[in-house]
Amino acid sequence: MGMESRRSKFISLRCFIFLSLIATHCILFVKTQALGQVDECSALLQFKESFAISKSVSADPLAYPKVSFWTREGDRNRSNCCSWDGVECDEESGHVIGLDLRSSCLRGSINSSNGLFRLVHLQRLDLSDNHFNFSQIPSRFGHDLSSLTYLNLSNSLFSGQIPSEISKLSKLSTLDMSFNYQKVDDSIPLKLTKANMRSLVQNLTAIKQLHLNWVEMYSTVPDILVNASSLTSLQLGGCQLNGEFPVGIFHLPNLEVLSVYSNSNLTGYFPNFNRSNALKNLNVGATNFSGMLPASMGNLQSLNFLDISNCHFYPLVPSSLGNLTQLNYLDMTSFNDVPNNNSTGQLVSEYSLSWIASLTNIYDLPWVHQIQGKIPKFCG
Repeated sequence: MGMESRRSKFISLRCFIFLSLIATHCILFVKTQALGQVDECSALLQFKESFAISKSVSADPLAYPKVSFWTREGDRNRSNCCSWDGVECDEESGHVIGLDLRSSCLRGSINSSNGLFRLVHLQRLDLSDNHFNFSQIPSRFGHDLSSLTYLNLSNSLFSGQIPSEISKLSKLSTLDMSFNYQKVDDSIPLKLTKANMRSLVQNLTAIKQLHLNWVEMYSTVPDILVNASSLTSLQLGGCQLNGEFPVGIFHLPNLEVLSVYSNSNLTGYFPNFNRSNALKNLNVGATNFSGMLPASMGNLQSLNFLDISNCHFYPLVPSSLGNLTQLNYLDMTSFNDVPNNNSTGQLVSEYSLSWIASLTNIYDLPWVHQIQGKIPKFCG
């Protein structure tokens, strides 16, 4: 046998071994992937079976029970759960990475044995606008769903203490636990201790949207929030906050929404604003904010919502508010302090409010009934 022939056979053998190894690897990968999918689909069905369907529990008029359409087809070892309503899978791995069950008419409790916590590859989870029977949020959210970047448990009637383990979800960019309160005899509002709030802010370094409206805190606003440079939306309405609001939060570079309404024991004041400020929505209504409205508020030219009602600001309005031409809502109801006669500006109680005519996008001025005299015409 010639040298060339032996060399050719040797090369062919090496190629055969190489291809065999690739084939074996691919088979193992496909089997592992399939097993992972089967387990996750089983987990989803277990999740489904833990709830009753009640169309009355979701407020959205377009609500419908997405899980009702979740069924296995064919062989139990095969599954098509990636095509189920509200389920998103990774195209390469096949793992379930998204679960959108907002307004899905779910009623029942989530306990630590729920199949939800077997979906360890989840990145986005939305369970808002359902009814979870005032159950507590299991600590397993923080232990088992560590890949989450989006978590929305709002308006779903959870209660009790928010577990400290939530702060372990360090990849979160959105956390929404708002409006989980309902006045019934056996309900306990959702609560967050001062220490756990501080841990959230410290550990969620990628957080962009932090929405905790009507979560009971009975604490001050953590001053470390002034370092949360990635924040675009901070909503802490009705949280029983007290103390002085950290003024540095107003200067966060990416903050577009700041809402701390209905915290009657929360004090604060407005700083001087610069033109680079990104605020679009500012709501401090029904707080104990006070002081003068700075003329630099006219620099907030992206602002489209402003509620400073039922506070203790001096009723002297800088005419620079006329620069806020993007405003479509303005509420200045019930200014309570006596004006400083030596200050410059325009009294809310006077009719000289010509700057209002510049606010051509305003659709509502709920405070105008307080003003005595002639209001200039404006487009609305």
